[in-house]
Amino acid sequence: MKEIFVERTSSLLRIAIKNNNKLEECYIEEDNNHPLPGEIYKGVVKNIVPAIKCAFIDIGWNKNAYMYMDSKFHNKNIKKGQELIVEVVKEETSQKGPKVTSAFTIPGRYAVLMTLDKKLYFSQKIQDESIKSKLRKSLKKLDDVGIMIRTNAEQVEAEIINEEIDNLYGIYKNIKKQARFSMKPGLLYSDEGTIDRILRDIFPSHAYKIIVNDEEDYNYIEAFIKKQNNLDITLLHHQEERSLFDYYGIERELLALRNPRVNLSCGGSIIIEKTEGMVVIDVNSGKNVSGSSLQKTSYSTNLCAAVEIARQVRLRNLSGIILVDFIDMDDIEHKREVLATLKSGFTEDKNKTVIYDFTELNLVQIARRRRGKSINDYMEEPCSHCKGKGKRIKLSYLENLIRNALIKIHKEQLSEDIYIELDENYKDEVLGDVISFIKEIDALNNRVYVSFISNFDYFKVEPLFFSNQIKNLESYKIYG
Repeated sequence: MKEIFVERTSSLLRIAIKNNNKLEECYIEEDNNHPLPGEIYKGVVKNIVPAIKCAFIDIGWNKNAYMYMDSKFHNKNIKKGQELIVEVVKEETSQKGPKVTSAFTIPGRYAVLMTLDKKLYFSQKIQDESIKSKLRKSLKKLDDVGIMIRTNAEQVEAEIINEEIDNLYGIYKNIKKQARFSMKPGLLYSDEGTIDRILRDIFPSHAYKIIVNDEEDYNYIEAFIKKQNNLDITLLHHQEERSLFDYYGIERELLALRNPRVNLSCGGSIIIEKTEGMVVIDVNSGKNVSGSSLQKTSYSTNLCAAVEIARQVRLRNLSGIILVDFIDMDDIEHKREVLATLKSGFTEDKNKTVIYDFTELNLVQIARRRRGKSINDYMEEPCSHCKGKGKRIKLSYLENLIRNALIKIHKEQLSEDIYIELDENYKDEVLGDVISFIKEIDALNNRVYVSFISNFDYFKVEPLFFSNQIKNLESYKIYG
């Protein structure tokens, strides 16, 4: 069974997916009103730089979006001042605005409406030619847009797909109408973001349990389920005081992703290092001595590593250029099997991923489309004390973890005195605005003592019961 955990807070939406109790994927979406992938905007071309074949477009945001000009997107002849409908394909960064494309799409559960051309496409995973032939004869033809039929369409009748195409085309016509009558650049269309993408990708062949903490999200997903007649989904509303991710142990698993080393079941390990230009993954045999020869040990370790590498890439949302340094192997068949195992790990990956063959140095290159930030980008930030050479957990993320710990203490204990240990790197930030810190950890009704410790990578929270404890820690008191 697949389990989907949907946790929404005031500033963050997080969705974790487990398969047979093993964490497979995690998606994070910040509620900061920034342009998000999949959103469609009306834009105005502000500048064109021919040297880099790039147009900069005002979409009503504080940074201009950028769009590469290419004949395959039919956008090489756009002019300065021209109005366009564009789709966000990549979030903004600190250096650049969001990346957009004029070939916008409107995805559904069984079909995707495409504006690049007027053709009918099928997902590469639909191999049965009889199904393709049947659908070609049964599907509605649209004169001004194209349609791509998704893998899920194999499981339903053509009438259901046609109904969805009608709905998508209605959205398309409304977008065009809004763009025509809007005076300024701005948002034209947005769905429920990550939640919608997850629901669209649910396969009828799997059983699902969805656990949600937010009432609006619960009602939205419940309405989606009622419209489907071929899905095996159990929906639960999490109403515990503890956060959903903390209650189900997911928070602990996400924090473990900060560790670059991942131990393998065979005794080996992989090391994941992110540089400015790429991600490098090194495979080590470690304690794996199962093979009767060096070559067999290398093969078994690489095979085990290939499974875990695919999982870690998807789980951490690593993208761009990924270089894997496997242990040297001479046997060509062994290389084929390792490569096949690696590729199979991306079978259900919704990000376009291309895996290249082994090089002469036993390196494998993976190119994975960027969509959203990596998990660590949400959890970590540069450390100001080591001039950007290291990382620390974001204080906002720590505050959430501390708040969860305090919920447990409030539920199980009677003490109003709380002792917290944090790394000294957070000292100026916490003491600079104590009230904000206390509010964020939900401790306004407590007396709070905080000790800042050198080289302390995590945090500690515990209640104080005895008067001598409280007396000894009086100098650490920051509130109450």
